[in-house]
Order: sequence, then structure tokens, then C-alpha cells
Amino acid sequence: MNYFNYFTEIEECFQQRRGSLLMLSTLDWALIETWREAGVPLEAVLRGIDAAFDKHAAQSLRSTRRPRKINGLAWCAQAVLEAVEQSKEAAIGAAPTQPTEPRESGFEAARIAHYLERNAAALDAAAANLPSPANTAASQAASRQRELAVSLDAQSLEALDRTLTVLEEKLFAALLTAAPEVQLVALREQAARELAPYRGKMQAVQIKQVQHQFLQKRLLEAHSLPRLSLFYMPHDEQD
Repeated sequence: MNYFNYFTEIEECFQQRRGSLLMLSTLDWALIETWREAGVPLEAVLRGIDAAFDKHAAQSLRSTRRPRKINGLAWCAQAVLEAVEQSKEAAIGAAPTQPTEPRESGFEAARIAHYLERNAAALDAAAANLPSPANTAASQAASRQRELAVSLDAQSLEALDRTLTVLEEKLFAALLTAAPEVQLVALREQAARELAPYRGKMQAVQIKQVQHQFLQKRLLEAHSLPRLSLFYMPHDEQD
């Protein structure tokens, strides 16, 4: 399972169960990133989504009122956590499985190199309009990505993605330092408004993680800065 499939399969499952092609919001994508970073298995997320919709359908049949549509992935958050716990319980005492051949990641060196070079160019272009210290962080990230592009054979995909994640975190920290107070307050208020309907269905730690991801995503978008993780590499990336 590569990075891209984790997101797209969750999106497709949610859309199929909802019965419409509702586009996921920034908040929804932040929640998926939180699950991915926490190592939540894709299968557990999909089971949780199914369970949430099944429960909602059962409640709707018993209710005399018109059922409300599930309009956000956060509605399924509690069910996903329950599915994770069920997976852990099922794994206890399970017989060890035979080792299997490693699966292909689907990421070829030429495509990765092109992706890194493209992001480096985008970072350099954005750096000219960024305030300090964000401009310095963007320029340094661009230089580091060009170095990584010519040394792909020396590291695994996992190690490369960890490096890219660190670069993105350093860039985000610099953006936070440079951002005006009024901008940060407005973004946090927006996140709080969008999260309000789901607070009863999410744990406090989960809410904090999603807020962080939301803020990061919006700051990067505001300055036309690319995401750096290999997840964001398009499948049609060419050399």
C-alpha cells in the first residue's frame, strides 16, 4: 500500500457510503493525515467508515425525523478508533503468518527525482515572496531536495520520506514564526468552527492533531508552497 492509495481509498469509501461525490474538506484531509501518521491501518479506517454509516442508517430507520446527511469524515472518527481496538484484540493470539515477498512501492527513481526537482523549483519561486525566516527555510529545503534527487540510490523510500517530512516540519515552523498574529487567529477560529459538530465524536488528542494539520495545510497553501512527502507525488509524474 503506497501513500496515494491510503488517501484515495478512504475518500472513495466515504463517497460510496454517502452516495454522492462530496469533495473532502481541508479538515477531512487533515484527519486522514492524522490517521496515517499514527499508523492506523487502512483496513481499520474502512471498517470504521462502514460501521459509522451502518449505525447512522439503523438510527435513521428508527427515527421519525428526516435523517441528517453525514457531511464530514470526522463523523466516522470514533468508529475508526473502535475498529483499531477491535483489530488489536483480534491480533492477540493469532497465528504468525508466513513471510511474503515485499510489495512494490510503485515509485520509480526517475519519477521521484523529477518530483524533488519540481518541488525545489516551487520552493525557490515562493521564497522570493516569503518573509524571514520562512524565505530562508524554503531556500534551504529546495537545496536539500536537489541533493536528495541525485542520491536516491543511497537510501530507502522510508528514509527519504522521513527526511522530506523533517524538511516540511522545519518549513512549517518558520511559517508559523513569520505569520501575522491575525492570520493565525483566523485560521484557528476556522478550524474550531469546522470541528465543532464533531467534538463529541473525537478524542482531545485527535482534535489537537487535526487542528495542527489543518493549520499546516492552510499556511502552505497561502504561500503556494508544495507538500514534500512522497504521498503527494502524482502517479503520472514523469522524468
